Amino acid sequence: MEAKKNIYTSLDPLDKNLCIREQFQIREQSFLSEYGTLSTNANRRNKEENTCNIRTPYQLDRDRIVYSNSFRRLKYKTQVFLSPLGDHYRTRLTHTLEVAEISRNIARAMRLNEDLAEAIALGHDLGHTPFGHGGETALIEVYSPHFSHSDQSLRVVDSLENRGKGLNLTREVRDGILKHSKGFGNIIPATPGETAITVEGRIVRVADIIAYLNHDLDDALRGKVIFSTDVPDICIKKLGKTHSQRASIMIEQLVYNSGPQKGKFILNMGQDTFHAMTILRKFLYDKVYRSPAVHNEFIKAKKVIMGLYDYFLNNPDALQRELEKMEMAPWDSSKNPLKRSVCDMIASMTDRYALDLYSKTFFPKSLV
Repeated sequence: MEAKKNIYTSLDPLDKNLCIREQFQIREQSFLSEYGTLSTNANRRNKEENTCNIRTPYQLDRDRIVYSNSFRRLKYKTQVFLSPLGDHYRTRLTHTLEVAEISRNIARAMRLNEDLAEAIALGHDLGHTPFGHGGETALIEVYSPHFSHSDQSLRVVDSLENRGKGLNLTREVRDGILKHSKGFGNIIPATPGETAITVEGRIVRVADIIAYLNHDLDDALRGKVIFSTDVPDICIKKLGKTHSQRASIMIEQLVYNSGPQKGKFILNMGQDTFHAMTILRKFLYDKVYRSPAVHNEFIKAKKVIMGLYDYFLNNPDALQRELEKMEMAPWDSSKNPLKRSVCDMIASMTDRYALDLYSKTFFPKSLV
């Protein structure tokens, strides 16, 4: 990304006539590298009349995400293991916090915009379904083959939060949220259109992988889905035996191998680390995500999602009541097809909310 001129370059950061935000934005010019994204160049989705005197646009985005309903709901959404199974297993919220921390550490080391990286990381999974990727697969089957949690995350911040008004985030944060997901594609993609427009957004994409490779392996060992002797030798040799060692090596290798090339900032993990990470990811897909212990529970979860989807599709009045309970905008047929609103509501549910609602809807009740 090319360096951009800062409109505050000629101003004095010690000028008492400037607000705290303006003083900080001036200092950004000196401590960010030429590839860092200056907050003075932030473009908000919709123009706002008032600006914050203390927080930069990216800091404001971060706070809007953290104080949103969809962020709070992440604490009861599955990462890999259904959250009721134990207090120490990661949830979608703890995963998000780990991605944010890794993103900040990498951005700081590379002299990039930490606030932008953190905001993208905190918002990257807001649209994730209950029951992890099992829930996502269910909505792909019943709603649309084009459904994805990254698209849904952008929809959350643009159209669903704040009772339909959205959070009005900046273009740079919205772009990073949309392009964070990689499925089983390249860890560091190079395809035009797949990569974020900022280096910070591209960092979050890698930080997401670093986080889940480490904590999913950790949780799988804790749950005895696999054992330490099952982990490929090359992963232990090149990445380390513990969560801390693996995370540190991945982060350090990304920081020390990345840098400018022909006027662009290129992310690089180093050949050995990249190879070991690729093997570890395939190992997790084969032995953990598709293991009977995990997969069988997701099959049950899919039935819950599909049952609720069909029920609300045929009961619009019940849909309106649930949307109100979840503090979401009511369904308006002039704005959204019914199935779109049903999908939005179900994708916004937590695991426990979906299970409780399914029980109330389909299980018989005692009359005495």
